[in-house]
Amino acid sequence: MAQVSLRNVWKIFKGDVAAVENVSLGVENKEFLVLLGPSGCGKSTTLRMIAGLEFPTKGDVYIADKHVNNVPAKDRDIAMVFQNYALYPHMAAYDNMAFALKLRNYSRSDIDKRVRDAAQILGIKHLLDRRPRELSGGERQRVAVGRAIVRKPMVFLFDEPLSNLDAKMRVQMRTEIHKLHLKIQTTMIYVTHDQTEAMTLGDRIAVMKDGKILQCDTPLKVYDNPVNKFVAGFIGSPPMNFMQGVIIKKDGELWFDESNFRVKIIEEMYPKLQSYIDKEVTMGIRPEDVYDKLFASHATPGNTVSVLCDVVETMGSENYLYLSSGKHVFIAVVDAGNIPVIGGIVEVVLDMNKVHFFDLSTEEAIV
Repeated sequence: MAQVSLRNVWKIFKGDVAAVENVSLGVENKEFLVLLGPSGCGKSTTLRMIAGLEFPTKGDVYIADKHVNNVPAKDRDIAMVFQNYALYPHMAAYDNMAFALKLRNYSRSDIDKRVRDAAQILGIKHLLDRRPRELSGGERQRVAVGRAIVRKPMVFLFDEPLSNLDAKMRVQMRTEIHKLHLKIQTTMIYVTHDQTEAMTLGDRIAVMKDGKILQCDTPLKVYDNPVNKFVAGFIGSPPMNFMQGVIIKKDGELWFDESNFRVKIIEEMYPKLQSYIDKEVTMGIRPEDVYDKLFASHATPGNTVSVLCDVVETMGSENYLYLSSGKHVFIAVVDAGNIPVIGGIVEVVLDMNKVHFFDLSTEEAIV
């Protein structure tokens, strides 16, 4: 079994800089876990402590129920794929993939079988005689992944492996990594700042900020039920729209008053918002939950607002509408056939079943 467990782990560098703060995390056998967050949030440092390239200042790291705090990286039965590939430039792809096995004194026949099996899985059998300078970025990344596969480790670690590739190649390699996980069924921990990679690859996502894990759950639950404003804004493309306003009560009903428009809050949200009546909060709504009234089937006076259309971005199958209420600018994602007049007034419908409310000071989710 290849569970990975971090228990109250800290990493403090010189000058009392806490890169990782009290992180506790469990990764199940055969699970694909993604550590997601902006640059400097501590995700790579966390991965390096699992790998044995950094040692925790406090706390404990376990791999397969073995305490590995002081175990060197070479003895942890892990394999790591780096952002810069880290291939030996003077060696052919075959020798790059075989190198670690030669150091461990595997037989020539066993090495050859493992290298060629990995090359078959990754579709690079025809590249084994080429040196890194003769390979494209995607091909080098496949060789780097193949070098990890041949070792048949208990745990694979990926440190932003696709960040050096162009957009098209990133999509292709993302699919290849997903297929690889399904084939070899090994525990994988993957670091990225790209929320699209996280959503498409991970069985679970751990969102990090300032050295802490803010939320760890399935991609859909993190998307639908973010625990705070940071997670809500980090997950989703385009990101969630945020607007500040006041919760008001009128004739027994709760409304969100943005000052330039009001929208009616659904009754299911009343219990959690009672203590916020007459107080300012942040309302969040995803761009795909904002509709042009002309194309909406559920428009009511309580969920329809008039706004100015500032910009229309054509994205092929859909358009991004940049809308202004006078106080806030927000985005609507609409069908490609929906092209309002730029500079004109548009009536849009907010799906009030999909809104989120956040405490203005703590930024924690209320609803």
